Amino acid sequence: MAAIKEPVPEAIELPLASTEDIWDALLKLIILVGLVALASISIHAQIFSPVIKTVELHGIDTALYRPSILWFSLGFLLVVFRTFLWFAYQPHPPARLDDAPRMTVVIPAYNEGAMVAKSIDSIAAAHYDPRQLEIIVVDDGSTDDTWEHIQSAAARHGDRVQTLRLERNCGKRVALATGFRRGTGDIFVTVDSDSVVTPQALLALAGPFRSERVGVVAGKVQVYNRREGIIPRMLHVRFTLSFDFLRAYQSTYGTVYCSPGALSAYRASVVLKVLDKWLGQTFLGVRATIGEDRALTNDIMQQGYDSVYQKTAQVFTVVPTHYKKLCRMLLRWNRSYIREEVRFATIVWKRPPIARTIALFDQVIMNLRFPIMSASMLLLAVTVFYHPLVLPRVLVAIGLISFIYSLYYLRSERSLDILYGVLFEYFSFFTMFWIFPWAALTVRAKGWLTR
Repeated sequence: MAAIKEPVPEAIELPLASTEDIWDALLKLIILVGLVALASISIHAQIFSPVIKTVELHGIDTALYRPSILWFSLGFLLVVFRTFLWFAYQPHPPARLDDAPRMTVVIPAYNEGAMVAKSIDSIAAAHYDPRQLEIIVVDDGSTDDTWEHIQSAAARHGDRVQTLRLERNCGKRVALATGFRRGTGDIFVTVDSDSVVTPQALLALAGPFRSERVGVVAGKVQVYNRREGIIPRMLHVRFTLSFDFLRAYQSTYGTVYCSPGALSAYRASVVLKVLDKWLGQTFLGVRATIGEDRALTNDIMQQGYDSVYQKTAQVFTVVPTHYKKLCRMLLRWNRSYIREEVRFATIVWKRPPIARTIALFDQVIMNLRFPIMSASMLLLAVTVFYHPLVLPRVLVAIGLISFIYSLYYLRSERSLDILYGVLFEYFSFFTMFWIFPWAALTVRAKGWLTR
C-alpha cells in the first residue's frame, strides 16, 4: 500500500516592508537614540554646573536657577511624550468624490494683487465635485488691483465663483463672516489669498468630518516662495515641524490649538452658531481683530467638538523674505497666542478627561518657558560675564538640540534643508528674543502688521 502523504501547507507570502516603512522605522530609532544621547550628555557633562557655581559664588538667589533646572527636566519629558504621540498619528482617510459633502470655500483678500487669482485657480482646479463646491471671494476694500484680478479669475470659472466687494477695509474677520453668511455648504473652508492648495486638499479636508465629534480640521501649511532667500528656507523647515510634528501629536487627542487661516475647514452649523460671538470678541476692552483662526478654533472646541490635523490637506503660502516683515508676522502671531492662551485656560476644562490632562501638561510646561527662559537668559548673561567660555558651550548645546529636533523634519521631507532648521535656532536666539516680551507689552494692539 502506498504511503499516504500529508498535505504540504501552502507557503504564506508576507508583505515585504517598503523602503518608506524601513526609512520611517530607522528615523524613529535615530530620534529616540538622539534623545537618549542628549539626556546622557546633559547629565554627565553637568551643563548646569557653571551656572550653579556662579550663583553660589556671587550670592545670587537660588530661586532664579532651581525652577530653570526643573523646567528643563520636565520639558525634556514633554518632548519624549510628544514624540510617542507623534509616532501614533495617522491622517484621516479622505472623502470620496461621490460622497463628498457640500463645501463652501471662502477667500478673504486685501491688497493681494495677482496672487489672489492663483489662489482662486488652485481651488477651482481641485479634485472635488463642482456641483458640491462653492467658491466665495471677498475683497476687503482693497486699494490696489486686487478686485480686477478677482474678477478676471472669476470670469475664467463662470458661476462657480461668487465675488463680493466691501466698500471699505473692515478686517479679515468681517470678510470671512461675509462669506460664511453667504455660504450654503456643510463645511466652510478658509484659504488665504496668498496661498494655493494642492489638488487633493479639499477631499482630504472633508474626510475627518465623517466623525460627528470633529468640528475643525487644520491643513498642512508649506512655504510657497521657499527658494527666495534664507528666511523662507528656514521658515519652510519651521512650518513643517509646526504642522507635521506639533499639530500631528495634538491631533491624537483631538486638541489642535490653532487651525491656520491659510487652510482650515469648519463644521458650518457650528460656525454659524458662534459667528456673532466670534465677530464681537474683545480682549482687555479692545475689539479683537487679529488671531481669527485660533479664536474660531477655540470657539468651536468650547462647543465640545474636536480639532484635528489632516496632513494630506496641503497648501502653499507666501512668507516674508526680509527680517522686518518676519518680525511683524511673529508679533501678530505672538499677540494672538497670548490672547487665545488666556481663553484656552478656561476652555480646556471642557475637553474630555484624557485630552484635558494631556493639554494641561503640555500647555503649562510650554507657557512656563517664557518666565523661565527670561530668568535663564539673565543667569546666562551673568555666568558668561564671569566665565566667558560658557558661551561656546551654550552655542554647541543649541546646535545639538536643534539638530535633533530638526531630525523630525526628515520624516516629512528628505532634504538638506534640515540645516536651515538648525540655522533658524541661532537666528532666533540672537535676533528675535525681543519679540514675545514686546508682544506681551503691546498685546492690546490690533494692527495686522502685514502691509
